Amino acid sequence: MKVRVIGAGLAGSEAAYQLANRNIEVELYEQKPVKRHYAFKTDDYAELICSNSLRSDDKENAVGLLKEEMRILDSLIMKMADKNRVPAGKSLAVDRVAFSKDITDVINAHPNIKVIHEEVTQIDPSVPTIICAGPLCEGKLAESLSMLCGNDFLHFYDAIAPIVEKDSIDFDHAYYKSRYGDDDSGDYINCPLTKEEYDLFYEKLISAPCAPLHDPEEEKYFEGCMPFEAMAKRGYKTLLFGPMKPVGLEYEGKRSYAVVQLRKDNAIDTLYNIVGFQTHLTFPAQKEVLQTIPALHAVSIVRYGVMHRNTYVNSPNVINEHYQFIRYPNVFIAGQISGVEGYVESAASGLYAALNLAQYLDGSIRYDLGPDTMMGAMAAYISDPNIRTLQPMNANFGIFKCPYDGDKAHKKAYFVSHALDKVREYADHVSLSR
Repeated sequence: MKVRVIGAGLAGSEAAYQLANRNIEVELYEQKPVKRHYAFKTDDYAELICSNSLRSDDKENAVGLLKEEMRILDSLIMKMADKNRVPAGKSLAVDRVAFSKDITDVINAHPNIKVIHEEVTQIDPSVPTIICAGPLCEGKLAESLSMLCGNDFLHFYDAIAPIVEKDSIDFDHAYYKSRYGDDDSGDYINCPLTKEEYDLFYEKLISAPCAPLHDPEEEKYFEGCMPFEAMAKRGYKTLLFGPMKPVGLEYEGKRSYAVVQLRKDNAIDTLYNIVGFQTHLTFPAQKEVLQTIPALHAVSIVRYGVMHRNTYVNSPNVINEHYQFIRYPNVFIAGQISGVEGYVESAASGLYAALNLAQYLDGSIRYDLGPDTMMGAMAAYISDPNIRTLQPMNANFGIFKCPYDGDKAHKKAYFVSHALDKVREYADHVSLSR
């Protein structure tokens, strides 16, 4: 029997790879290059918006633990991320172009995967399917999914930050140091501001015009991706406790009033992403605001920040803890459209959904990951029937459920050790052989 995977983003690419490695024939539907959303720039699979989309690689950080769980389960996304890593302190940043190209090459070369480049407009619930259409799902596919969900769709708006040329940064007003000075790698470019310079920047920012949204509905921001102009309008000091926080970024023994950080966006060190400056200001306004920062007075922006509508289903009413539709057991869903938030989380959901579908095709889902693993905790959270209205959630220890009565200082280390042991045991049951 063939399985359909809809969408070749991180979740879809991961799901197709996991199924194919278990000798399951996969038809992977990807609408690029026939149709490409404005937020994407290439025809490769698993395209990232910025180099640090994969975030922390510290195992005692929730998303770092999630990455380790994925590595144990032979994640394609993690293999290609590790291969294309660029320096970013404790974060796992990648060369985005090389990362996506490598994933595309692996998927296209796999003998058990047939890639079909066309837009899917209808979901057939009689066919084993994983829907990984992504948070930009629209048109007839969205309508078909909405019918499966009983119209339990929600949405929020997401924003991405500008990327600038390194050669346009004035290093007379910038210096290298790691984010918050937490190690000695110096992987970030820091652009300090005095109080007077911050005042000028702030006044320019809060009066700058925004681009119109592509959807007229009320704006619903995910807090982790709130536009920096929206943060600024919450109060004069909001940015100073957020993306422009100067703590730990002293230079020559002095602390600046505010600091803008830039993170490497490619391996050849020519492009930098402005940390925390996701925005939907108009393009001219973005340049005008950034040029008030002394180190960026001559900045060259190679990709402007944009705003887009992210769609997701109200999962507690729709799916179980295996990413499986309650009313349509042949159909699974993964990625941000399922209610998880973040690239790593999306890839992990695709991995777990695929392993569950493989078991389902064998007769039953006999082995699963509980909420005492990060991967299982995410699945349990978004399918929790006690949640009335789902809010997209990054991996975090607040949703992690594991009994512990020891010393608080060792709590996370215990969680990590316990979770990884359980994932290794699970891996033994869902090995590559079927």
